[in-house]
Amino acid sequence: MNFLEKLLDGVAVEWKPLGEVGEFVRGSGLQKSDFTDSGIGCIHYGQIYTFYGDYAYQTKSFVSSTLATKLRKAQKNDLIIATTSENIEDVCKTLVWLGEEEVCVSGETYIFRHNQNPKYLAYYLKTPHFFDFKKRNRTGTKVIRVHGDRLATFQIPIPCPDNPEKSLTIQAEIVRILDTFTALTAELTAELTDRQKQYNYYRDRLLSFEKGEVEWKPLGEVAEKIYSGGTPKTGMAEYWVDGSIPWMSSGEVNLETVYETEKFITEAGLKNSSAKFVPKNSLVIALAGQGKTRGKVARLRIDLTTNQSLASLTFDESKVNSDYVYHFLKTQYENLRQISSGGDTRGGLNLQMISNYKLPIPPLKIQAEIVRILDTFTALTAELTAELTDRKKQYNYYRDLLLTFPKPEEVEAHLNSMEKSHG
Repeated sequence: MNFLEKLLDGVAVEWKPLGEVGEFVRGSGLQKSDFTDSGIGCIHYGQIYTFYGDYAYQTKSFVSSTLATKLRKAQKNDLIIATTSENIEDVCKTLVWLGEEEVCVSGETYIFRHNQNPKYLAYYLKTPHFFDFKKRNRTGTKVIRVHGDRLATFQIPIPCPDNPEKSLTIQAEIVRILDTFTALTAELTAELTDRQKQYNYYRDRLLSFEKGEVEWKPLGEVAEKIYSGGTPKTGMAEYWVDGSIPWMSSGEVNLETVYETEKFITEAGLKNSSAKFVPKNSLVIALAGQGKTRGKVARLRIDLTTNQSLASLTFDESKVNSDYVYHFLKTQYENLRQISSGGDTRGGLNLQMISNYKLPIPPLKIQAEIVRILDTFTALTAELTAELTDRKKQYNYYRDLLLTFPKPEEVEAHLNSMEKSHG
């Protein structure tokens, strides 16, 4: 905050509605047949969600020069705001056009023309303040919209509005700092993507065997035991309150390696339900679940119990490496989903399907070496993921700090409070 005060150097910050800061221009309606392989650049609202980041210098779609003369266009530094989405997070996603040439803009978007630093505006439209505004002003349920007349009322802080040159200098310094964090995050994201590709490449190479090279066995022969769990009655407090036995739900299979669970059950809950102990180093496979959970596998690093929608697999480590089985089954996600549904996405796996599923069984030494290599990549990926998470939190912290200016009524309330305290 001392840095921000020094940056502002005593100048006022005025909150202005976007409608006073600039002008909203609705994009032009276009059909799929209007797009061409070359011509004048055009940005379709759907591309803002799927193809572009926060800034664009060139387009991926085009329209003919004849049609372009009839369409509304964004100029350099204009904001292009997509106002329609099925996801509240994506509604009003903003793209800054930085190309030298004008670009045509399709419907379901607004062009916002202004005389501010475009990145400063874009950064502010990513703050929680704007997200809360979108939630309050959205229309529709399945398809969510925020109309331009409502967008025009959103207030944004403009430092030193009476001195445009000074204002732009302050905005540029805030943008410079946030751009630094954004670049660091982008580097980490790219490195994480490369690591994941590297892991997938070596995993597929290490777990691919020539015909006759190794024996393929059903899981029912490889595992010592395959069984499902259960859920104590949720209405019975004595089964849950002050429980000390870890209890795993289906969704926690997404953790992949499980060190703890969100919920616990009591000894009474264990005795009066189908829940069963599962020893650490076992595997669990989601038999059913919403979305993409079914068919996912996780390995356990603690003793726990599970619900009935998870199959537990225990192994004799002197015969098979459970971590090897884990890595192999991760590659079988789509196949497991296919056999469980028979083409019906509402289907589910069962214990018999799991028991019959075959996997290659190389010698234990080879299994251990495969695990060592893949776990190394897994650890590197986990480190990068954690660092990226921290970096994003750091970016959000400084973004909110640098873009948090007190509104006049907040300043007045603070001054009044100070006057009363000093009586």
